Amino acid sequence: MTICDARCDALFTNVHLATMENGYGELRDGAIAVTDGRIAWLGPRAEAPPASTVHDGGGCWLTPGLVDCHTHIVHAGNRSDEFEARLNGATYEDIAKAGGGIMSTVRATRAASEDELLRQSLARVASLLAEGVTTLEIKSGYGLSLEDEAKMLRAARRVGQVLPVSVATTFLGAHALPPEFAGRADDYVDEICQCMLPQLAALGLADAVDAFCERIGFSSAQTERIFEAARRAGLPVKLHAEQLSDQGGAALVARFDGLSADHLEHLSLAGIDAMAAAGTVAVLLPGAYYFLRDTVPPPVAALRAAGVPMAVATDCNPGTSPMTSILLAMNMACTLWRVTPQEALAGATIHAARALGRAADIGSLAVGKRADFALWDIARPADLSYAIGFNPCRAVVNAGVLRKPVVSLPD
Repeated sequence: MTICDARCDALFTNVHLATMENGYGELRDGAIAVTDGRIAWLGPRAEAPPASTVHDGGGCWLTPGLVDCHTHIVHAGNRSDEFEARLNGATYEDIAKAGGGIMSTVRATRAASEDELLRQSLARVASLLAEGVTTLEIKSGYGLSLEDEAKMLRAARRVGQVLPVSVATTFLGAHALPPEFAGRADDYVDEICQCMLPQLAALGLADAVDAFCERIGFSSAQTERIFEAARRAGLPVKLHAEQLSDQGGAALVARFDGLSADHLEHLSLAGIDAMAAAGTVAVLLPGAYYFLRDTVPPPVAALRAAGVPMAVATDCNPGTSPMTSILLAMNMACTLWRVTPQEALAGATIHAARALGRAADIGSLAVGKRADFALWDIARPADLSYAIGFNPCRAVVNAGVLRKPVVSLPD
C-alpha cells in the first residue's frame, strides 16, 4: 500500500519493522518511505519505491516513536530531601506536617517564572527523547491557581517548540487542595469548574482534563463535577484512579468515555468491566509503585483477560516517580507485574497513543500516520524491555526528519 504517486521524500531501508498496528506485528528486511512528514509506504525492502533521500538503517529494528502518556515532568525543584527523610524513618504524615509533600512542589512551582520552569524541565524531557520518545503528555497540577496552572501549561507547550517532541497537555487542577482553600474542597472544585477549566480551555492550553480521585485527593462526586465541566468545554477526560484505594474512579471515567484510567493498583472487577466496555485505556505506572515500595500490584492478568489495552508510562514527577526513562518503565512493568515484552512495547506505542486520543495519527507504523520512528541496535524487540540502564537507540525520526537521539539543549 502506498500514497507515493512519484518519488518519496525519504526512504529508510535495511530495517526490521515492528509495526504495532494490531498490538504487535513485524516485518523483517523491510523499508519505510516518507512524504511530507507522513508514512507514504512500508513493506519489503525489495519492493521499496524511489526516494529523494535514502537512509540505510544498518539492520536496526525500527519501531514507532515511543509515547510517554503520563508525566508531571514540568515542575520546579525536587524532593530528594523527603526521599532521604523517609529512608531515615520519617512517615508521609511527618513530612506533610513539616510542610513537605506535594505542597513543597507547589511552592517551588509558584515561585518559578515560566522561563525558569521551562529551563528546569528541559533536561528531564531530553532524557526521554534520547530513548526514542517522540510524543509526551505533560500535566499541570503544581500551580493550583488559574495563574500558576496557566504558567505550567504554557511552559509545557513551549517544550514542544524548543525540543523535537510533540506535547499533549493535561489540566490537573484537581491534584491537591491548595492552602488558600484549606477545609473548603467543594469551593475549590467550584473554582476549577467555573473559572479555571473554562478559561484554560478557551486559551487552548489544555488538550484533556485529569483529576486525583482518592481519599487524600478528591471524591468521586467532586471528580464527576469536574468531568461534567470538561464535557461542557469539549475536552476529553482521564483519571488518577484506584492507586491507594478503590474509589470507583475507573468506572466513573469510563462512564464519561474517558481516554484512560491510570495507576489502578486497587482496581476492581467492576472497574475493569466498565473500562473494557468503554474502551478506556489502563495506564500502568510502575515507577510510582517501585518508588513507594507498594505491595499491591495492578490486576494485569484480569485486564488482559478483559481485553483492556494497557499503556506503560514513566509518571515522571518529583515526589513518587522521579524517573526519566521510558525503557526502565517498560522493564519494571515486565519484572514487577509480568507484563510481556510485546505488551510493554505496545504499551509505550499504540496503547499509549490511544491513552492520549492520538492513535489515528501516531503509535504504529501505517500509511498516512505521522512519520515518527525510533531506530534500535537490538537483536529483537524484546531487548527494549530486557536491559536495565542500557539505551540502544541509534536515531529518531520526528515527522520524517532524522536526528540523533542525543538532544542539544538551548543555552
